[in-house]
Amino acid sequence: MKVSIIGGGGLVGSMAAYALHLGKIASHICILDANAQVAEGVALDILQGTSLVADQRVTAGTIEKDIPDSHTVVITAGLRRKPEESRLDLINRNVDLFLGLLAQVKAAGLKPTTNLVVVSNPVDILTHLAVERSGLDWRRVIGLGTQLDTARLNSHLARRLSLPATQVRALILGEHGDSMVPIWSSATVAGLPLAHWPGYTPTLEREVFEETKTAGATMIKLKGGSGFAVGVSIREVVESLLLDSRKVLPVSSLQQGLYGIRDICLSVPTVVGSGGARDQVEVAISPREHVALGNSARVLRDILEQVRARLSGKPVVAVAPAAAATAPAQTPSAPQASAERTVPRQAWQAR
Repeated sequence: MKVSIIGGGGLVGSMAAYALHLGKIASHICILDANAQVAEGVALDILQGTSLVADQRVTAGTIEKDIPDSHTVVITAGLRRKPEESRLDLINRNVDLFLGLLAQVKAAGLKPTTNLVVVSNPVDILTHLAVERSGLDWRRVIGLGTQLDTARLNSHLARRLSLPATQVRALILGEHGDSMVPIWSSATVAGLPLAHWPGYTPTLEREVFEETKTAGATMIKLKGGSGFAVGVSIREVVESLLLDSRKVLPVSSLQQGLYGIRDICLSVPTVVGSGGARDQVEVAISPREHVALGNSARVLRDILEQVRARLSGKPVVAVAPAAAATAPAQTPSAPQASAERTVPRQAWQAR
């Protein structure tokens, strides 16, 4: 099955392509990028290893030519923040870029059976806009959401507790951003409660979550951005779509009322298979986690309201941000010259 990656010439897109190559499931990986030369180079680089990995076609292409016969389209294209640019301005620039790409994809002849995977940030907002504007059934539009955050959390926990990373199971739900919600109440190690594991403490819990929340900024500081972890996180979602694996993954999709949340895209446990988000699952979580998840939805609605107001030409009215329920309140940054609401850091930073 063919997977086309828009923005495949960038760090995230190329790492996703390479992870899919190593996964050996996609029969055709197509690299699409505004820089056609870089796209060709990424495709050729991966192609040159196929004799050692898998019998795959790896090509560079264009939206017009390659979208119509794609089984899954992954959008990773995004912009970096400019000096002196506000966070909301960057969100708006990324929204404009994304909507332009989405219009091209739709015009190229996006099939109703195609699955659209949104990776670009702010991922939950862009996923919501894709549901509204792609023409696809909402189930076929999936945002990477907190899939990467969850992978980071489990890996950091395993390192701190000297455990095999594949046996640590903890979820992060809600927004891919500052209001993300760690679900400690169901966290396990090899099926046993994490809370009772030797060496686990509330302090460790706080430290690991903070390390997870700031992982994107850390990667930018150390090496310019995330690549490997986000690549395999994307692969996990795409391969579940290709194989109809029906894995339960913390991905972003349009909410239908579970946890008291409706009409906003964020991450809840989601059964991912050939039809996209085949089901959304509500399980018991602690009262504090439930409140925090509702707060995450409110944060995202506020950002979406700002974006919609700009797109419709209406003035944006400043309001106080919702306080996070899982951590002490943050001191807001100094206001911009024009009215601007506080926007969570990871809604605009690169991964």
